[in-house]
Amino acid sequence: MSESIENKVLDKVKKSKRGSVFFTDDFLRFGNAKAVSKTLERLVEKNEIMRVARGIYTRPEINKTLGIPLTPSTETIAKAIARRDRARIIPTGVYSLNILGLSTQIPMNAVYLTDGVARKIMIGKRTILFKKTAPKNLAAIGEISGLVIQGLKTLGKDQLNETEISKVIEILKKENSERLRNDIRLAPEWIRTIMKAALPENQRL
Repeated sequence: MSESIENKVLDKVKKSKRGSVFFTDDFLRFGNAKAVSKTLERLVEKNEIMRVARGIYTRPEINKTLGIPLTPSTETIAKAIARRDRARIIPTGVYSLNILGLSTQIPMNAVYLTDGVARKIMIGKRTILFKKTAPKNLAAIGEISGLVIQGLKTLGKDQLNETEISKVIEILKKENSERLRNDIRLAPEWIRTIMKAALPENQRL
């Protein structure tokens, strides 16, 4: 029975591209939780998969130069958890500034707002923190514009220089204009002014 579960689990894992994230729950149709957990432990020991955190696994990508397995990015793990939980998430704090390129600081703690379950997940020395928030804080429909709103809120109005404002505007120009127009109304007034500058001139009113 255990060999059968192992074969089924491994077959499912290998059908997914390297770097994909898996959870124990993804394999429960092959056996009960205890049997599946033991199967995953064996596959880790055989280097078929990597344990990322408790109950979270990956078939890692391999560094082409060094030949070593790579842990999935914080963003990949966070998005996989959000899909599993059917929750919305958005990066915030210093992490959002780093993604936008407004900070060179790589935070050890990545903070996401969510309408799902509040939790902390340890990924080696890194931490992913999901903070429960009101639905209005997740109302942005544009991935880029939503990130900009959270990033600029973190930075603060008086901390932006002209170079950074120009950089944000260029980033926002990559957002779908319909989504951008929708999300402008969700931002504080000083952020709206910056966001409007990314719209085509005939759409700024």
